[in-house]
Amino acid sequence: MQTATSHLSPYSGAWYPGDAAELRALVTRLFADSERRTGRYSAPDAAGFVVPHAGLIYSGTVASAVYRQLRSIVPRRIVLLGFTHRGAARGAWIPDVGAFRTPLGDIEVDGEFAEALIESGAFGRFPEHLLCDHSVEIQLPLLQVAAPEARIVPVYVNRLDAEARRLAAHRLASLVAPGTVLVASSDFTHYGRDFFYQPFPADELIGGRLRELDESAIEAAGTLDPEEFLRVLHSTGSTVCGYDPISLLLETLRCLGEREEIFQETLDYQTSGEITGDFRHSVSYAALGYFPFSALDLGPQDQRALLDSATRTLADYLRTGRRKPFPPDPASPALDRRGAAFVTLYSQGALRGCVGRRASEETLARIVPLLTLSAALEDTRFDPVTPGESDLEIEISVLSPMKRIGNLEQFRVNQHGALLEAGHDRALLLPQVAAERNWRADQFFEALARKAGVSREVYHDPATRLFVFRAQIIRRTAQEA
Repeated sequence: MQTATSHLSPYSGAWYPGDAAELRALVTRLFADSERRTGRYSAPDAAGFVVPHAGLIYSGTVASAVYRQLRSIVPRRIVLLGFTHRGAARGAWIPDVGAFRTPLGDIEVDGEFAEALIESGAFGRFPEHLLCDHSVEIQLPLLQVAAPEARIVPVYVNRLDAEARRLAAHRLASLVAPGTVLVASSDFTHYGRDFFYQPFPADELIGGRLRELDESAIEAAGTLDPEEFLRVLHSTGSTVCGYDPISLLLETLRCLGEREEIFQETLDYQTSGEITGDFRHSVSYAALGYFPFSALDLGPQDQRALLDSATRTLADYLRTGRRKPFPPDPASPALDRRGAAFVTLYSQGALRGCVGRRASEETLARIVPLLTLSAALEDTRFDPVTPGESDLEIEISVLSPMKRIGNLEQFRVNQHGALLEAGHDRALLLPQVAAERNWRADQFFEALARKAGVSREVYHDPATRLFVFRAQIIRRTAQEA
């Protein structure tokens, strides 16, 4: 049975301030810096996260993008998946302690949940002094500020093979209930001589090259397939230190995704080279969130605000001929989030224009009125809408993050839209296209290839990349303004 011992973190006073007031002030500042970088929005629900684990002055701002989400979710339990950098026995291990102590006080281990994991045989117990590692313990002050009432279940994951990972994930998923959130601790690329990893020179291009390398690993994680994630790491040599906890997280999320489809979103990303100005020794930090599709939906008030913005923008153009966007004022936190969207115009039921952005650094509040004008005036398949034109209907599609899939069988017709990338050729179809035309999946893929200007055989090319997404569809006629 678990002991009542409280483990005093040795990272206090070293990796973060040892004084409680100073530590709380630092975390508060990190949260504020995170909000300035990524906006005010927090989803109302999440299944899991990936969070970095360097000293707080380095990765703390990126990590705060996760903990700000947790603060809004108010979880009761956090399963914290880490690993020990100095190596440990193969397995998934729960330390033999009852609580962890930082300058902010004790954070209790959920002993009942831990015992339920151990009883399955897929997890074991191990002395904390043999496991103690900053991958877990650097998270604790952030957790204590973001979710002070939550208990934790620390799990150190080390070299699980596919079968052991599957068993552990199934047991973990069976115990996950509302109020439980999974967090995997990992930094991404470790670049430099000290890490024995220098695939390219530390020149003026290194920032972009590191981002490209990290994005390949992040994209692979977004498939929720741990084998694909590990394959990409192997093929690129990417030095992602927490690949074991991430792999267990992905396997568990794949189990949970049988209840409701889960999508990965990059909440923030930065390198230590950006912070220090020295890329000769650089570690990459990524904050990733995993959300059920319903958690990304806009509520009724935000839907109305977004429609009002698009409707007012189009109505003003039809009346005056001005290209003036009217964003929601003020924009709610949900509309202040960066997002992908399409705006489609119909005239008496027929398509009149459709323009979108599949990825954007702009907020939904800003891009939707701009896309409304683009749909009216810049879709080259149609003549521009003219002032005074009537009977126009607006449809806004707010897209989920993109998820790369490995085979066509993973596509769900009438639910998924898809993006096809075949070399320089690409095309996107929204999910409602299949529903409107009563297409089967094979007809959807044929139309997608035709739109990209490639043959149906493109789907047999291993170099082809196919992504799926879902969309929240919001409609109103311009005359309803």
